[in-house]
Amino acid sequence: MPLEKISIFGNPNIGVYVFVNNEIALVPKGLDLAVIRKIEETLGVRAIDVSIAGTTLVGVMVAGNDHGILLPRTVTDEELRKIKSEFRGIVTVLQSHFTALGNVILANNRGALVHPEMEESLIKVIKETLGIEEIVKGTIAKVPTPGSVGVVTDLGGIVHSDATEEELKNLSENVFKVPLDTGSVNFGIAFIRTGLVANNKGALVGELTTGPEILRIIRALRLKV
Repeated sequence: MPLEKISIFGNPNIGVYVFVNNEIALVPKGLDLAVIRKIEETLGVRAIDVSIAGTTLVGVMVAGNDHGILLPRTVTDEELRKIKSEFRGIVTVLQSHFTALGNVILANNRGALVHPEMEESLIKVIKETLGIEEIVKGTIAKVPTPGSVGVVTDLGGIVHSDATEEELKNLSENVFKVPLDTGSVNFGIAFIRTGLVANNKGALVGELTTGPEILRIIRALRLKV
């Protein structure tokens, strides 16, 4: 199946723990081997166990795509070395006042939407690291942390259920260059990223995600069933 349900440390909020692109998954240390295997098989990636700034909240702290990975200024030298040794792309420590980069940056391989208050001096750094065509400051459904309310691959994307048609059209045509839809995870949670991890090959959802939510995610991400 291109989509599987999992929990991490018994928690359905799987997106706070995992970062994935089409090459690797960064997962927290101490994760059950069966869960690691399911992540690797469903997403078709190698799983690398790491901490970020000493925490297990890898998905919250890391942003990126296939071209590059952005890490917060609080990352340790040891953590940085490990990620650089495992990932073939660019790894950049972003010297921002934001540290939860996974929450404030939503990206695929074509574009990125970032927090409205992201430092202007870092926009070029983010663009170059991710190798993207477009980078825009903005919100989704009036939420200033776009990374927390959406998941976008190179095939499609799904965002907060309150996003407007105008927002979907703008983000789809001018930023990510893929069709977007709205939805929820874990029985009605609109902060999509908390319960969804996906790449071009598959997706993982939190164990409380309902059948109708899963069908909507599969359609939005254009997953092959």
